Amino acid sequence: MQSVNAGAMTDWKAMGADKKVTAGICAILLGWLGVHKFILGYSTEGVIQLILGVLTCGLTNIIGIIEGVIYLTKSDEEFVRTYIQNKKGWF
Repeated sequence: MQSVNAGAMTDWKAMGADKKVTAGICAILLGWLGVHKFILGYSTEGVIQLILGVLTCGLTNIIGIIEGVIYLTKSDEEFVRTYIQNKKGWF
């Protein structure tokens, strides 16, 4: 999806929106492993989620499900601004 910004076309896919579906699905299916965090480039958050997932036997999967739904319901522009440009690591 492209958006008009100050007269210039912005290619949100090229800016990282192409990771939205992959990260969202991985968050829902493998959230407790923190795979979606690694896809987005959040190594520290990914390791934290992986350790918590192992220690709680996967009970932290609820965090992954919530984050996956949030990722998938955002527009491409909002996803890029929030998770790629502003580096919001949690929720």
